[in-house]
Amino acid sequence: MLNPRALSPYNPRMFIFRLLTRALAPLTLLGAICAWFFPEWFLIFKPVFKGLFAATMFGLGMVLDADELRDTLKHPQRIGLGVLTQYLIMPTLAFAVATLAGLPPALALGFIIVGSAPGAMASNVIVYLAGGAVAFSIAMTTVATFLSPFVTPALVQWLGGQLLPIPFWGMMQTILFIVVLPLGIGMQVHRLLRPAQMDFAREFAPALAAFAIIIICSYAVAASHDQLGDIGPGLLGLVILLNALGYGAGWFLARLYGFDFRHRLALSIEIGMQNAGLGVVLALAHFPETPETALPGALFAVWCILTAAGATGFLRRRHATAKTGSAPL
Repeated sequence: MLNPRALSPYNPRMFIFRLLTRALAPLTLLGAICAWFFPEWFLIFKPVFKGLFAATMFGLGMVLDADELRDTLKHPQRIGLGVLTQYLIMPTLAFAVATLAGLPPALALGFIIVGSAPGAMASNVIVYLAGGAVAFSIAMTTVATFLSPFVTPALVQWLGGQLLPIPFWGMMQTILFIVVLPLGIGMQVHRLLRPAQMDFAREFAPALAAFAIIIICSYAVAASHDQLGDIGPGLLGLVILLNALGYGAGWFLARLYGFDFRHRLALSIEIGMQNAGLGVVLALAHFPETPETALPGALFAVWCILTAAGATGFLRRRHATAKTGSAPL
């Protein structure tokens, strides 16, 4: 059994866990910059980057609140509408952005992979911090993730098959083994954990996810170092555009659906924040001859975390201001 002192805020281990979680945006950016100048530091992670992602999904399964999820699943129409919106809007936007920009096939495919991925695991934390509907966000992410072995490869093959050959079954197996299987195992382990162990898991799992995102994105930049130097800032501009369009489309459609503010906020974040880390893993695992395919995912992961973290800070300040009565929300 864990020593209660291990959970003290002054415990160095807990300090590191919380630092990784709360400073995810600047640490991800710092990792990408270091990978650009010192790629050899991160190329050593090539044999384990898929395992890092699987460990992240296992951690998420450990801390997933089954009771909250069951309560949210009592409104399947809302969840189904949210997941359907995500798998329709983001792949379409990604395909449109890549096509209209006239990107080379490998980069265009990278955008399509990002758009076809499920929602980011970090989105649940962002929704919580922003004051959105957390259970709805978790349910959307979970359902979309469990559907991803079938939906993501099908979308990539349909939209990107004209650009490069798509290994449909290989992508499906990758998602099953690094997403669905560890997530399911983590959910089973959750049932066996004692309260003190759960306290530790709630600190450890987000930190593990943050560490994995930092390493995966940094590795993608390092592996694509030569190609990135030839692309220029235009690619980042397209990533920024796709992210903004995702947030805007999610908010607009949520209003159209008649969602309340908290659910509009959750849907907007879920649509705008893709699981770009999964996109990077898929691109590197199945398109090793064209490492630039992973670049849109790496850039999107960094950028969407930066924008989401910034928006969360703004929304939290607005909530605080509203509670003091200084200004209307």
